[in-house]
Amino acid sequence: MQEKIGNTFFTKDVKQAIDVLRKGGVILYPTDTVWGIGCDATNADAVRRVYEIKQRDERKAMICLVDSDARLQRYVRGVPEVAWDIIEYAERPTTLVLDKPVGLAENLIADDQTIAVRVTRDLFSRELCYRFQKPIVSTSANISGKPTPARFVEIQQEIIDAVDYVCTSRREEKKKHTPSSIIRLTESGEVKIIRQ
Repeated sequence: MQEKIGNTFFTKDVKQAIDVLRKGGVILYPTDTVWGIGCDATNADAVRRVYEIKQRDERKAMICLVDSDARLQRYVRGVPEVAWDIIEYAERPTTLVLDKPVGLAENLIADDQTIAVRVTRDLFSRELCYRFQKPIVSTSANISGKPTPARFVEIQQEIIDAVDYVCTSRREEKKKHTPSSIIRLTESGEVKIIRQ
C-alpha cells in the first residue's frame, strides 16, 4: 500500500493521527464520505468523548470504519453472505448495520446489539485503519442536530478546537461529500435500507 501513497506529507499525517488514537485521543479526519470525528472504537472512554464533542445522546449509535473484509470479520460474528456482495458492488460508500459485534467499546454498540460498520475504500482512511489495526469511529464532524459539513471548510471551529488532532490531508478539497448509504442486514440476510 505504501508504494501507492509515496507521499511523505501524507504518511506523516497518518502517523501523527495514529499516535493520538493510541493514546486514547480524538481526531478529525477525511473519510470516504464526509470528514469524521474519530477515535479507537475499542476504547469506551475515547468513544464517550466523541459523544460529548458532538453533544449526542449515547443511545444513538455511531459508525466505525475498517480497512478490510478480514478486519470486519474480526469484530463482527457471522457476517451474512449478502454483506460481501454489497461491499463489493455498492457504487457509493455503504455502511452496514450488523448483528453480534465483538471486541468493541460497549457504548458504541446499539441497544439492539448491532454495530454500524463500513469497509472504507478511501486512500487516507483505509491507510489509517490499516496502520492502526483496529476499527476507528467515524461520525460526521458536526454538533448533533446541526447540518453535516460537506467539506473541511464548513466544519465549526467548536469541533476543531475540541479534538486532539486535525489531519492535514485533503483540507483544501473543494469537492462536496455526502454521508454514506446505510443498510441493516440481519444474520439471516434480511436487507433493510435505512438511508439511501
